[in-house]
Amino acid sequence: MSAVSTATARPLQPAPLRTALFFTIIVALLELAGGLFAHSLALLADAAHVGMDVVALVIAVAASIQSRRPANERQSYGFARFEVIAALANGGLLFGVTLFIAIEALRRFAAAQLPDGALMAGVAFAGLAINVGIGLSLAKAAHSDMNVKAAFLHVASDAVGALAVGLGGLAVFVSGVAWIDPALSLLVCGVIVAGVVRIVRESSEVLLESAPAHAAIPHVRERLCALPGVVGVHDLHVWSIGSGSHVLSAHVLLHDKRISEASGILRQIEARAHDEFDIDHVTIQFECESCDASDRIICTQVRR
Repeated sequence: MSAVSTATARPLQPAPLRTALFFTIIVALLELAGGLFAHSLALLADAAHVGMDVVALVIAVAASIQSRRPANERQSYGFARFEVIAALANGGLLFGVTLFIAIEALRRFAAAQLPDGALMAGVAFAGLAINVGIGLSLAKAAHSDMNVKAAFLHVASDAVGALAVGLGGLAVFVSGVAWIDPALSLLVCGVIVAGVVRIVRESSEVLLESAPAHAAIPHVRERLCALPGVVGVHDLHVWSIGSGSHVLSAHVLLHDKRISEASGILRQIEARAHDEFDIDHVTIQFECESCDASDRIICTQVRR
């Protein structure tokens, strides 16, 4: 007996991402202009970082819209993995930005140029204020959507970079030390790399159909086997389609049950999967210990 529980899509509306995109463009242009006028590599590097985040957010908005498309005969699970692909692409973009900033920073160490510290700090702190506002608008949705989480990490790294550049600008203004500027650029690189590693790892785990951290296979098996009437669970698989969309399939061995009784166990399995592991799409194939009576559930075991 095979039973299927259909999943309920939980798409995220792209409005927060669009707002984030608009204000991130403003920050990129502000830091670009400020970096040129202040002759600050750190500010220009952060502007490049933010500029790539603009591209990343464009991808995120497009992915958010695509992921809301309904399932069809070919994409039977829908398009939720667009957000995963977008997050992985964003990680690649960030890595490219990091490489550019690091090379330019090392070059500046050899030929340091003293920037306008006051202008550098003013522009950076203005960008920081905008980034904080963007981050607050994305924070809630970032907990349940990988695509928005990737965008949130972009914005968070922008905020950290802006804070570092702002403090560095103040230090340059007070001390007149030129090497602070390229040193801050390398700090921005470290912030970017930390975000890249996390996003690439999480995206790869989804594409590899790894069990989500909150639904480890041994624990799920233990909890299903604890249900009354369940003798054993095998061929258990748990994976993610996208953020907040998890799937479970398993063969469940029961004591001899009538079909009506097995249906009750199915409902208990679905409830436990949903309540304890946030899994909405459940496919169960029941097997029984004995197939003597015609009114028993159909099983795949060969009686010996």
